[in-house]
Amino acid sequence: MLGDASGLDDDVAGDGSTAVGRAQQHLLRSVHQHLRDELTQLRDVVAQVVEGSADIDGARHLINQLTMRQNYWTLGSFCATYCRVVAIHHTIEDQTMFPGLAAAEPSLAPVIERLGSEHEEIAEILTSLDVALIAMIRDDSALAGVQQQTDELSTRLLAHLSFEEEQLLPAIGRLTDQIV
Repeated sequence: MLGDASGLDDDVAGDGSTAVGRAQQHLLRSVHQHLRDELTQLRDVVAQVVEGSADIDGARHLINQLTMRQNYWTLGSFCATYCRVVAIHHTIEDQTMFPGLAAAEPSLAPVIERLGSEHEEIAEILTSLDVALIAMIRDDSALAGVQQQTDELSTRLLAHLSFEEEQLLPAIGRLTDQIV
């Protein structure tokens, strides 16, 4: 991204970040928080169906309240949509953000390599969740597999998002204007 000639790039915070960099930090945090919020809601819906406190129709109603549902009406479709959103987010990072950060600050290479590996591991979990969802369509008793994969996704994705923020947000604040 290019620097702003209006003087908004001044280091107001005193940590080397620019106004554009702080905006990008906020954007990444916002996207990650949205993923966290929707994951929490997804886990809650799956847990309610597994516990028997909600049936599929009840789950559909709860899912209908979520912002990412995009008019999907089944647990499986919602989960699949969530999986696609995560995959798209990681693809954007891998193809756009990470190369620019590594070029601007080579010391980030090990962090970026780890994050890229985690993206692949999370993609495998998403594939396993999709397989579990297909099994659930054929056999209601396979819902336990959906819950297991949802729990695994939650554990891995939440740890990944926290590590990424911890490691990259300072660099994003400082370097965003230098990344083309």
